[in-house]
Amino acid sequence: MLNNSSILITGGTGSFGNAFIPMTLEKFNPKKIVVFSRDEMKQWEMAKIYKDESRIRFLIGDVRDKDRLHRALDGIDYVVHAAATKIVPTAEYDPFECVKTNVIGAMNLIDACIDKKIKRIVSLSTDKASSPANLYGATKLTSDRLFVAGNSYSGAHDTRFSVVRYGNVMGSRGSVIPFFLSIAENGVFPITDERMTRFMITLEEGVELVWHAFNDMKGGEIYIKKIPSMKVTDIAKAISANAKQDIIGIRPGEKLHEQMIGIEDAPYTYKYENHFKILPSINDWDKDAERIGRGVKVDPDFTYCSDSNPEWMEEETLKKWIDKNKGSIGKI
Repeated sequence: MLNNSSILITGGTGSFGNAFIPMTLEKFNPKKIVVFSRDEMKQWEMAKIYKDESRIRFLIGDVRDKDRLHRALDGIDYVVHAAATKIVPTAEYDPFECVKTNVIGAMNLIDACIDKKIKRIVSLSTDKASSPANLYGATKLTSDRLFVAGNSYSGAHDTRFSVVRYGNVMGSRGSVIPFFLSIAENGVFPITDERMTRFMITLEEGVELVWHAFNDMKGGEIYIKKIPSMKVTDIAKAISANAKQDIIGIRPGEKLHEQMIGIEDAPYTYKYENHFKILPSINDWDKDAERIGRGVKVDPDFTYCSDSNPEWMEEETLKKWIDKNKGSIGKI
């Protein structure tokens, strides 16, 4: 599907873009990949990496600016929406700015993609969008609903939208693993609550889920990959078994456990070998055989939460992953 196509990725200089671009260039042969972001320094650094790659283009812009989006989308076939204000404390402290990017930005992109007759759009979401307990999660839930509704809003246009939702991205900037690694020499790890659990996914798995969504989507689906959970205390032990764990209490907006599918989504959720799909409840699309495919409907009381997840990552598995990826952890 992505062969000989033009792809634009919003927020393309972030962690996801740094994985998506080389993996997509290697697996497919796109005509071009356009990196659309507002940080000129990150674009400058990325441009040096791809100085000999003619298929990579860079555009400075912000999803808050609809006119700039219209210009950027000229000649584009597929869009990955990765731009977001995503740091939970930042969103709590600057809520207006978070809404402008995560909600208004989503609305701008949906309108612009319909106007420009883009074929397919996949928006990146988060476990924090399911039963949100903080502003970031609330804005991403709103964004998810907007992208789902975009399939009805587009009318007779063939533009289709879907969402991928996943948990803690291992090793990405601002996540727990690089944070613990940066302070390991101190011999003390701050732990908000010893019961806390998180979903764990690699950037590579996130990219593969986006590829799958582009290939599978009919419009309005939310894709959730089946991934392991881990206790935060075990993450700390995997990084430094002898370090002291200092319990400091949960921060504002923080959840004890993460959730990717709530009980309110169960009536519309289907399970597959490696993932789940939440189908849109509008227009009876949750009953559409083409969208369901080979899926099996989950139980009415089903939830997908990090504390009750049947799959768990072992400390030794995380240690091996850290050793293998030490050079890139926290860098992208």
